[in-house]
Amino acid sequence: MKSAQSPHPQPLPLEEQLIGVNAKTGLYPGARSWSGGRHRILGQGPLESYCYHVMSRTCGGEIWFDDVEKEALRRIIWRMAEFSGIKIVTFCLMGNHFHLLAEVPHRPTWLQRFVGPDGENKLLQHLSILYSKTYLGLLRDELADLRQRGLASLATQRIEALKKRFCDLSLFVKEIKERFSRWFNKRRGRRGTLWMDRFKSVLVEGKGDALRTMSAYIDLNPVRAGLVQDSKDYRWCGYAEALGGSRRAQRGLCKALSKPVDGWRSAGAAEAYRCLLHTDGREVKDAQNEKVIHPGVSANSARAALAEKGKLTTTELIRLRVRYFTDGVILGSREFVEGIFEAQRDQFSPKRKHGARRIAESSAPFYSLRQLRLRPVG
Repeated sequence: MKSAQSPHPQPLPLEEQLIGVNAKTGLYPGARSWSGGRHRILGQGPLESYCYHVMSRTCGGEIWFDDVEKEALRRIIWRMAEFSGIKIVTFCLMGNHFHLLAEVPHRPTWLQRFVGPDGENKLLQHLSILYSKTYLGLLRDELADLRQRGLASLATQRIEALKKRFCDLSLFVKEIKERFSRWFNKRRGRRGTLWMDRFKSVLVEGKGDALRTMSAYIDLNPVRAGLVQDSKDYRWCGYAEALGGSRRAQRGLCKALSKPVDGWRSAGAAEAYRCLLHTDGREVKDAQNEKVIHPGVSANSARAALAEKGKLTTTELIRLRVRYFTDGVILGSREFVEGIFEAQRDQFSPKRKHGARRIAESSAPFYSLRQLRLRPVG
């Protein structure tokens, strides 16, 4: 007799659903075209960097991303940012579109890291963020062969072509969308275009009110869409990721507030940004103060956050961090976590010497076995 099957089969573990997202680029059968389209207004003045608000929507806004797909897009964005030399100030991934506030550095200055006798090795090492060992091995062989045949100028051209990939907003967003589209279409078993037209971008002054306001606007998207009452509770935005302990997300919001890069806690950036969100994100009601015209942070929530000067309790901070941990997370004192780690050391990399990871946002000495955002769960 056949056993009864559950009408609701258990979904695959998140990491199995995300197979392919972190795959490194190998060889393509032909040359890739990075030709542009309509003209964009780009910062070309004396500043060290320029910031842009980028937005792109799915075709007709009809294709909606589930939680796994949002997580895949988030990973691709951070990985492409690391590769491209572009910094994320903040972001928000919605069901059918995404927002990025990106800082593009001064390209000649950024490329100085690849100058000098060891510059080429540093460049190839940097390429390993995105490219496979096989690809890089063939690239090294190609460069060596060109030089051996007295074609050093062609080798130089090859290197310079690779450098053009860096600090370019259009290429950065284009590749995010292409890489995600390939993964998404394979997952859904679909073909064809995913994104509607090219992305939209707005050049934003990289400091002061303009940057703060744009950053808050992006992080408030899920509140204004009625998905959550507080941005801290929406996993796929920069503010929630920063509260969860992500250093790179914290550095981005410190940039938005003109705070020191490490000032999320020490310079009060966390509290200042929370106050900003609850000031700029208030809901708008009609003249009778009865009907909500534009959704946002409720008046009561805003008053409470401002009265607390943007501070969150230790319990809330731990909740925001722990909610992203993998199943089987360990939480406790350093001694407790280390004891569990030692008992199950064979399940971890031989390179790992210690098990306890301090929950930095907590004033109490709490430790966990894993860091935030390695394998987010619901």
